[in-house]
Amino acid sequence: MDYRKKFVVEPGKKVHLNKIDPLYTGKHESHAQAMPKIQEHLENMDKMQYLLYADGGQSLLVVLQALDAAGKDGVVRHLFSGMNPQGTSVFGFKQPSKEEAAHDFLWRAHQHAPGKGELVIFNRSHYEDVLVVRVHKLVEKGVWSKRYDLINDFEKMLSSNGTRILKFFLHISPDEQLSRFKQRLDDPARNWKISDADYSERELWPEYTQAYEDALELTSTPYAPWYVIPANHKWFRNLAISEIVADTMSEMGLKLPPAHVDMEDIRSKYHAAEEKQAGKKSGKIDVESKKNKKSKSKA
Repeated sequence: MDYRKKFVVEPGKKVHLNKIDPLYTGKHESHAQAMPKIQEHLENMDKMQYLLYADGGQSLLVVLQALDAAGKDGVVRHLFSGMNPQGTSVFGFKQPSKEEAAHDFLWRAHQHAPGKGELVIFNRSHYEDVLVVRVHKLVEKGVWSKRYDLINDFEKMLSSNGTRILKFFLHISPDEQLSRFKQRLDDPARNWKISDADYSERELWPEYTQAYEDALELTSTPYAPWYVIPANHKWFRNLAISEIVADTMSEMGLKLPPAHVDMEDIRSKYHAAEEKQAGKKSGKIDVESKKNKKSKSKA
């Protein structure tokens, strides 16, 4: 199954989230059955991230958006935590700081966009400014409605500068969200995730659904596609996203750069250093041997 084709939002196509089954798992029936493929994708991602960092000519931006408890943190933890931290980073979009709020809404996104050779994950993103801001009526419609084009222009600029962009909406059902809220209540290790806002935001599910459907339709482009990932089953969520990321990176033409030095000259220097080191070891052995002989003769 090609999950890129299966879950991509075609540019300009109307999205109806109620027609997309969040329980979908395709031909896979269990986590155990899917695990070999997930592991294969993770190994490919790790190899590709090494090449991305070494190549230094391109970058990758992964955007994660979802309603509360859909699994954004889980995706980061299970799919990206094993990568080399020297070339990978995660930025979480929380309530804007005073400095961030004093700039345009894309300022902080640009501040944390990946440089060449980097892979960056946005846990929430600049899309909050056409989602939360819209649902809570924090600005006029005349303001947020213009932001779709600004987002498209921003992402096109990143793309033109060598950044591949993958955007994932983690699609869960209201029942599944409530089940995960219960897990947070029952598990002391998860209590810290609980917020009063969880339940007030849940009451706005229809408004968020409409906001997401519009954002998906208006900002899925060939250079920055959206993927709607069925996410009721965490293992399938991980399977689909890891496949899409691995396949995309495999098509980026990443390769190790040539050496920036004269390799023959370096080999000569290595052999000279090797001979010198061998001489030092030989000299040390001779000294130790003489010491041992002296000790024996005195005895």
